[in-house]
Amino acid sequence: MSSLIIVESPTKARTISKFLGSGYLVRSSFGHVRDLPKSSLGVDVKHNFKPKYVVPPKAKKVIAELKDAADKSDDVILATDEDREGEAIAWHLAEALNLPENSKRIVFHEITKSAIQEALNSPRGLDMNLVDAQQARRILDRLVGYELSPFLWQKIRYGLSAGRVQSVALRLVVEREREIQNFKSEEYWTVEVDLAPKDSDQKFKARLVKENGKAIEKLGIKNQAEAEKIEKELGGASYKVTDVAKKEVFRMPSPPFTTSTLQQEASRKFGMSAKQTMMLAQRLYETGYITYMRTDSVNLAQLALQQAKSVIDEHFGKEYSLSVPRQYTTKSKGAQEAHEAIRPTDLSRRPELLNSELIGGERKLYDLIWKRTIACQMEAAVFDQTVAEIQAHSTSSGQADEKYGFRANGYVMKFDGFIRAYTEGRDENGDEEEQEGRIPELSVGEVLKFLELFKLQHFTQPPARYTDATLIKALEAHGIGRPSTYAPTLATIQERGYVEKFEQKFKPLEIGFLVNDMLVENFPEIVDIDFTSHIEEELDDIAEGKIKWVPVIEEFYTPFKKHLEEKFASVDKLTETSDTDCPHCGKKMLIKFGRTGKFMACPDPESKVTLPMPEEAAKIKELTEKTKDEKCPLCGKDMKVRRGRFGYFLGCVDYPKCKGVAKILDKTGFKCPECLARSVGQGKIGELVQKKARGRVFFSCSRYPDCTFITNKKPVDEAELEELHKKWKESPPKVRKVYRRKDKTA
Repeated sequence: MSSLIIVESPTKARTISKFLGSGYLVRSSFGHVRDLPKSSLGVDVKHNFKPKYVVPPKAKKVIAELKDAADKSDDVILATDEDREGEAIAWHLAEALNLPENSKRIVFHEITKSAIQEALNSPRGLDMNLVDAQQARRILDRLVGYELSPFLWQKIRYGLSAGRVQSVALRLVVEREREIQNFKSEEYWTVEVDLAPKDSDQKFKARLVKENGKAIEKLGIKNQAEAEKIEKELGGASYKVTDVAKKEVFRMPSPPFTTSTLQQEASRKFGMSAKQTMMLAQRLYETGYITYMRTDSVNLAQLALQQAKSVIDEHFGKEYSLSVPRQYTTKSKGAQEAHEAIRPTDLSRRPELLNSELIGGERKLYDLIWKRTIACQMEAAVFDQTVAEIQAHSTSSGQADEKYGFRANGYVMKFDGFIRAYTEGRDENGDEEEQEGRIPELSVGEVLKFLELFKLQHFTQPPARYTDATLIKALEAHGIGRPSTYAPTLATIQERGYVEKFEQKFKPLEIGFLVNDMLVENFPEIVDIDFTSHIEEELDDIAEGKIKWVPVIEEFYTPFKKHLEEKFASVDKLTETSDTDCPHCGKKMLIKFGRTGKFMACPDPESKVTLPMPEEAAKIKELTEKTKDEKCPLCGKDMKVRRGRFGYFLGCVDYPKCKGVAKILDKTGFKCPECLARSVGQGKIGELVQKKARGRVFFSCSRYPDCTFITNKKPVDEAELEELHKKWKESPPKVRKVYRRKDKTA
């Protein structure tokens, strides 16, 4: 007797095969085998929104091979992922392969021998509630995208898209940018003093917090003149302790990872995008290192809790482990508490033991997950917090007064607890960690020694642009999207050209502003945060079998379709007239939007005359002058400055006959010293060019990776370049080889 087990990934298939005997054949579907057609709506809106699924060309061969394997097997077991997407893939497989309605379905949260065996011992049928929830999401997204996108094509430009979740994410980014643009920075000052006990040199800092017994607000000291007035009044003041409060403060560890928090933390600590994080997590899951990576639960299995305690006892000491496991509850809307958090499948596999098995990002992510899981079951960190109130006694006015009050805060770690294993990263503009600063023993009534006064100027800061971490956090807080949608949503708004990453932060582009404003003005319900959250809750209810999916779609689509038809008729195309005369007809040229941004076009519909915008024309002129000596790497002809989706580049003048392209290098005017040293009059010599990565500017050889010379400083002359080269030779940076794993059919 033989059983065919079908999973969606070849890597997952290989891992499972290791745990099973010869009676099992494990094959991969390579993802979805059926989907809505690309070239048509694929939803029958007149007959209960029945979807018309098709088998993509790339899946036809897979289906044929799986059918053949199924015919030769005694049993077919569907073992796709345990979430809605996985359930839908299993159902599509059953439909495409004509499997019986009672086909076996198994699910597991981790790919280990025990988990696979347990799943095989307790198969179930397909969960049609989960399938319907996924279908409802897919149909809703298709209806919005397929019918709303043409509106944007007609009113702005062809090729734009709208989406039920992506458009809300875009709105968040655009509104944050406008907050930044409209922000008015305000000046304020703070006053601090360095003090010490009379018989000690152990100085500490105290900040001015009260004036005449009233608290000084953050912006209370508005300018330098006010700060100097305070300084003058404090001249010759004595400082006396009026109160000392001590208490023990406990800091608790963060819960184990959900999909959202893993993406956030990987972004904070490693600068990983949500998409990159999920790719790495997928590989770790499919190779059996971590549990399922799409989850919004913070639960840990009892076995994992027991193992965590053993690992903590052995590697950190019994004083770090808990007598009773710590349980967490999620605050996420619609969280599936029956699932488990993301954790290593075997906590005894410490990260340092896997250096030969895991590489690059996989190793980093596993290390992060292991530490977070262990830390959440460790004792709290304990601090001694001391708050001292200090009164300034001034005689500058000729009589003693106690006008100004200061406060000193100190946190001293007594026990590191979970911090020994892990500390959570922090978002920009987030809460600052308590600064550990030791305050000497102080007593009420003690007179302190004055050392120095500081007047510090500050300016209020605008809200920070969203990062992957903070945007996912915002989406989750609003109940928009689910674990499987965060990464693709963030990727989509970038791929559509609506936003760009600038120093790891989302910055909306002009077309992003236009699309958002058009949707907000004309389809407020589509980009309404509460409405989108409500839809997500209804999808959750479908998954739980509380409601049917067709009425949910009907309730949304009927008013949406009517409203859309009205807007098609009433909204004018977004047009703008330039100050430039058309060389063809003499009329003022129209400003239009293309895939690469704005351009000017002749108002005559029959004319094909187009011109770049004045600012772009100036940029092209500048770059043309800068690159005039560049030749095509394929045919040797001149190169022309062109603009593509990702910026300016050089293309052969003989395009499309010759498709030679090259990057526009920001040259410094210096030859690469390493190339010069190695060539000795022969061989290729690169140039020192300016580059930028992750917001950091550096200078390297134009022949990289053939030449790895790099420096963080731009040389002012040849002598300085020689010195920089000398330092580089003494300690050249390590150049890591990039390894890529290629999946093959199981």
